[in-house]
Amino acid sequence: MTPGTGWRVLGAALCVVVAAIHVIDQGGIIGSKEPGYVAVGYWVLEVVGLLIAVPMVLTRSRWTWFVAAGVAAGPFVGYVLSRGPGLPDYTDDKGNWFEPLGVISLVVEAVLFGLASVAFVRDTRRRTRHLRMDR
Repeated sequence: MTPGTGWRVLGAALCVVVAAIHVIDQGGIIGSKEPGYVAVGYWVLEVVGLLIAVPMVLTRSRWTWFVAAGVAAGPFVGYVLSRGPGLPDYTDDKGNWFEPLGVISLVVEAVLFGLASVAFVRDTRRRTRHLRMDR
């Protein structure tokens, strides 16, 4: 069974929510995250999260799920690194594990990663079966 429209709409919505959470966290569209590489990471995440949502809903491409998994995994890893050992020139969040917006972000990212992973694997298996049957 291939992931249906409901899965794709949910995945797209979760990508948009991840982007929105990061816009809020940086203080607006342009924001004020420092150092610069953290700000750029936020911007890339937000743009990719918004851009992948459209083809995710409109197409059945398994690669949209692969990108969505990245939209979830990237900030999840960033959260752990920024709160744990810290990042170069960025210690603002070190040890701040239970910031409410950060926890909400982790939950959304975990759900998106799980959904995207299952959908990608299911779609890949379906395509592999079809290739075998075509021989």
